Amino acid sequence: MEDNKKKNNYSKGSYVEVKNNNVERALKQFKRKIKDSGLMLEIKQREYYEKPSDIRRRKRNLGKIRQKYKTIRENEGFF
Repeated sequence: MEDNKKKNNYSKGSYVEVKNNNVERALKQFKRKIKDSGLMLEIKQREYYEKPSDIRRRKRNLGKIRQKYKTIRENEGFF
């Protein structure tokens, strides 16, 4: 049964190739990939359990702040 399954020889995570033994550059690229993917933010948020009501409250408050700054930017042209 196990022989019928396809085996993947690749990892599903983020990776960077080290070229010309330049580890510092590869590390910088890796950090940028992790930051752009939002992985560190997700890990930070999942560090502790957050109740569903707290998640909704946090998202609602972020939406209010986003809307506030959006209206401020739109109204700047009218001065």
